[in-house]
Amino acid sequence: MSRTTPKRTAVAVSAAVLLLPLSACGGDAEAGSGSTVTVTVGYQSRTINTVTAGTLLRSLGSFEKQLNARHDGITYKVDWQDYATGAPITAQMTAGKIDIGSMGDFPLLINAARGKQLNSPTRLVSVTGYNLRGGLNTIVTAPGSKLASLKDLKGKKVSTSVGSAADGTLVRALQRAGIDPNSGIEKLNQQPSVGASALTAGSADALSQFVAWPGLLAYQGKAKALYDGARLNLPTFHGVTAREDFAKERPAVLDAFLKAQAEATEYLNDHPVDAAEKVAKATGLPAEVVYLYNGAHGIATFDPAIKPQLVSALKKDVAILKSAKLTGDVDVDSFVDDQYVKKALGPTAYAKQLATKPAPAASEAWPKGASKTVTFTSPSQLLRYVAGHRDAVRAAYVPDTTTGTLWFADKAVWVADGSKLLPFVAPETAQAYIAGHSGARVVSYADALGQAS
Repeated sequence: MSRTTPKRTAVAVSAAVLLLPLSACGGDAEAGSGSTVTVTVGYQSRTINTVTAGTLLRSLGSFEKQLNARHDGITYKVDWQDYATGAPITAQMTAGKIDIGSMGDFPLLINAARGKQLNSPTRLVSVTGYNLRGGLNTIVTAPGSKLASLKDLKGKKVSTSVGSAADGTLVRALQRAGIDPNSGIEKLNQQPSVGASALTAGSADALSQFVAWPGLLAYQGKAKALYDGARLNLPTFHGVTAREDFAKERPAVLDAFLKAQAEATEYLNDHPVDAAEKVAKATGLPAEVVYLYNGAHGIATFDPAIKPQLVSALKKDVAILKSAKLTGDVDVDSFVDDQYVKKALGPTAYAKQLATKPAPAASEAWPKGASKTVTFTSPSQLLRYVAGHRDAVRAAYVPDTTTGTLWFADKAVWVADGSKLLPFVAPETAQAYIAGHSGARVVSYADALGQAS
């Protein structure tokens, strides 16, 4: 990797899908005769924090190039299978029909448990996108909602995907707010798209989801943030899992995949705007939303190394899944296997990746027609720029003053504290700041722009 500072989905898992008979699954994981081998990769194109092992990787053709460069007399074909969640990927993997898959941390644990249960073990072999504070998951409400804090969710209908990292965020956040996550709310177990529709229709009061749904709905004006998952200060991430038998039988193929993932990661880090455009084209998501998460100072950091902090977080996640009766105990240490990515990157480069930290928080403006963003040292500087280029800015981003989570400047909650203008993702975080700073007050985005200029 050429950079010392790496750039930074959680996946909804349906317990019902995981319990379907495996005979219901179809497709071939490794169909080959003679000198032809087909490698099947399960990915989630719209869970954009897995793009270095999915959407972007496929767009760049890096995996195929690595395989073709082997010159071992074998013709390799890659079968890319796109799914909306991690559940069907797990079902197909344990049936021997997917070789390599990517998903979020909670679904990874279900993948590990399901593989062991069916005597078809899988291994976590690398990481895609992560946030060390938990900012990949957000709870949102309708734009006109009067809900202003987590405590306001008591007795309300909240949509989430049970077994996903977003559900884990909801459970933990409610517990901290003194609300029983089982009896204190009416939880609606829904796929992200269904939950988004329910929020828009008014049949759900709030939605707890993973990247890119909260940012997408906010960008579209269909939701506003209620809770920033980074307030939990617990890492959340996405990773790559491989079938153990596949990894042992074809280590060279897995090595090629991980080398290709490293190339895609480097490309994303070195060309964040172009990478966002490529992912947007492949998924139909707005590039502005992709950049919010995957940009130079985005919510996610991309780095294939399996960091100790992430393994530690994975162990803490087991209790949440057990309480929901989605898994029993999971042996995380035996599930995590970094030997393959360490070999693919090389021991020196891998050690360097383990030691790297996320890029520091910063404000950014994306001028229309530009292939690069403009970075600012403070939100006030960004506001002055936007005020002077109102019709020439494609998107503007600011980091939450408390958590560092990037958010759209025009969707943020702004607080004026003397001459300082401070952005926050959610109103509760802003109010927590105001409570400790006499004279600080919430102001509109328009007023913030006027004060900055």
